[in-house]
Amino acid sequence: MTIKALDTPATEVDTVELMRLLPHRHPFLMIDRLVDIVPNISATGIKAVTIGEPYFVGHFPNRPVMPGVLLVEAMAQTAGALVVKSMGGPPGDKLVYFMSVENAKFRRPVLPGSLLRVPVLRDRNRGAVWKFSGKAFVEDQLMAEAVFTAMIVDA
Repeated sequence: MTIKALDTPATEVDTVELMRLLPHRHPFLMIDRLVDIVPNISATGIKAVTIGEPYFVGHFPNRPVMPGVLLVEAMAQTAGALVVKSMGGPPGDKLVYFMSVENAKFRRPVLPGSLLRVPVLRDRNRGAVWKFSGKAFVEDQLMAEAVFTAMIVDA
């Protein structure tokens, strides 16, 4: 068992901590935990995609597929949690809003039973504006990718 020094930044965030960092709740919390955190640089969101997800009822009843826009949302939530964690904790009276989504590509459908891995990488930030690139993988298969920009604003 490894014991971390108290001043070593956490490299993993569980669901409870994630809900302190993000305003999202079930059924719109698109990641279950955050791993491989490098503050201000990168992190990976993890999502266990189950048949119980509410969107599978209508998307599509005979061939359930996770909607592509929710894959992009999982990328954005991963990035948002990274930013808030890097800033030292819950934003209090701050919100994070999408500004743009660019070059979104959906390569393969994400099906129930998948373990989704969502690495994001900060491309740059200037003040309250952050730009990230993100990908979504199931095992080693690239499922989706996008570049997106968000802004931290007062609530």
